[in-house]
Amino acid sequence: MDTSLNSDYWNNRYANNETTWDAGKATIPLKKFIETFENKAVQILLPGCGNAHEVECLLDNGFTNITLIDISELAVYQIKHRFEKAIADNKLKIIWGDFFLHHGSYDLILEQTFFCAIHPSLRENYVAKMNELLSTKGLLAGVLFNRVFEKEGPPFGGNEIEYRQLFSTHFEIKKMELCYNSIPHRQGNELFIMITKV
Repeated sequence: MDTSLNSDYWNNRYANNETTWDAGKATIPLKKFIETFENKAVQILLPGCGNAHEVECLLDNGFTNITLIDISELAVYQIKHRFEKAIADNKLKIIWGDFFLHHGSYDLILEQTFFCAIHPSLRENYVAKMNELLSTKGLLAGVLFNRVFEKEGPPFGGNEIEYRQLFSTHFEIKKMELCYNSIPHRQGNELFIMITKV
């Protein structure tokens, strides 16, 4: 059964704390990328943001145009309460909704556990939607799992070969390599990606 974009399903996962993919903070590869990204005025999207640990890192590093979207009303509610000041200061916008129905234009989209949360049958739709949402020369950056999981997902895994075939239809792959700075229990199981719209 495809539960990937079912609001009730994801609400239940968050309500019951069934978020084993969640590292509890911004993961090191994405944190390092955020810290070295120079243009603080870029329009940023975090799809399937979940607990949105990356937001604190973005705000601490001076980013001022951040949009989050998640299908879980509960996750969105919790995030809104955590970041009331950033919302009031117009640095952060939070949307409860379906990523695949979202409209906008973004210079930078950050990927952290959204790709692995959706069913693999939706991956071509994911790539097409990313292409639609990114501005000209826009960048998709983040982390993908480089492993197959024993249990049926989410999370769903994959490997570099299939990812390259998938993304090369719409994008130029600038970087897709093993993360050197993954958290200990993910060592060797993560790929860092930097993919630009052409």
